[in-house]
Amino acid sequence: MKRIGVADTTFARVDLATFAVRALQASGTGFKVVRRTVPGIKDLPVACRRLFVEDGVDLCLALGMPGATEYDRACAHEASLGLIYAGVLAAKPIVECFVFEGEAAGPRELERLARRRAEEHALNAFHLLFRPQALARRAGQGLRQGFRDAGPLRPVR
Repeated sequence: MKRIGVADTTFARVDLATFAVRALQASGTGFKVVRRTVPGIKDLPVACRRLFVEDGVDLCLALGMPGATEYDRACAHEASLGLIYAGVLAAKPIVECFVFEGEAAGPRELERLARRRAEEHALNAFHLLFRPQALARRAGQGLRQGFRDAGPLRPVR
């Protein structure tokens, strides 16, 4: 049985993990979810590392919701670098799902964006573990998690 790690934060204004876990459970079976919640986005790399080392997960889903300031963007960038490093050390994927407060016009739209992005990244995580060929079929399609898909570019002639 596969193990999927879900790391989320108390700083987030939306419970991203609940949406992600529901989407995972709706996708199929053959896995167990292990969740670790940490205070902030910069704590996610260690949470994922611990999920790999202590909990033996096969993949991590890192969920964070940085604020709208430039400082928040810098913190998210540093967290992202840490997540990349943790994934490389484990030689296992970390699917990063960040939702920035400034991405939406208001609270309702932000909640909708957060929910949809968490669900879509969870589906990507599921496909990475169980259906990698499904991702290969979607290559080059301009898919966007949380927003309308951009679509593929038309061939230049």
